[in-house]
Amino acid sequence: MRFIKRILKYLGVILLIPATYFTVALLCSYIPVTPKTSNVEKNKSVYLATNGIHLEIIIPKTDMDASLLDGLKHTKKTQFLSFGWGDKTYYTKAATSLAFTNMNRFQAALLNTPSLMHVTRHTNIRDHWVEIEITAVQFKKLQTYINESFKTDTHHHKTVIPEISYGSTDNFYEANGSYNCLNTCNTWVNTAFKQSELKACLWTPFDFGLLRMHKK
Repeated sequence: MRFIKRILKYLGVILLIPATYFTVALLCSYIPVTPKTSNVEKNKSVYLATNGIHLEIIIPKTDMDASLLDGLKHTKKTQFLSFGWGDKTYYTKAATSLAFTNMNRFQAALLNTPSLMHVTRHTNIRDHWVEIEITAVQFKKLQTYINESFKTDTHHHKTVIPEISYGSTDNFYEANGSYNCLNTCNTWVNTAFKQSELKACLWTPFDFGLLRMHKK
């Protein structure tokens, strides 16, 4: 009987960890971090989108800084580029139709795993994109944050990974930073908004917090 009680106690502790994580994450997703308001004209637009799990930031190519555009694959028809950041193993396996195992999930959640940048080319605005009007200063800070997320070689060139993609309109690049349960694809976007002085969540590993705040 004492052995069973001990087992139940350990199980309770194990279950308490993810329960606490999701409770804190949910609460923080609804706590806004609002920058100081200003009367500066909001003359730029960026977009926020999700595939149901992962958020991505979309920027018009014609407004993009040369430093961010440098080294990225695009064509004359490309009007927008979307940027996402995430776990290297997940991206690689998803792009090559390989199974993302429970061990992979454990490693991504609890260990600091390598990351990749995912860049997709678009020829037009999509209906599900959320438009966000921002100032020129905010726009500059956002692009700087995204650009600094790319890992570069000794010549400061972005490193594309040619063997993986979801199709003919996207590419993956080596990235800076490590993925874990506290620093996910969606916290990367949330941090981008914080550092760009845009409305953001206190902290969130989910996609719905930022979308809710910026939907008009």
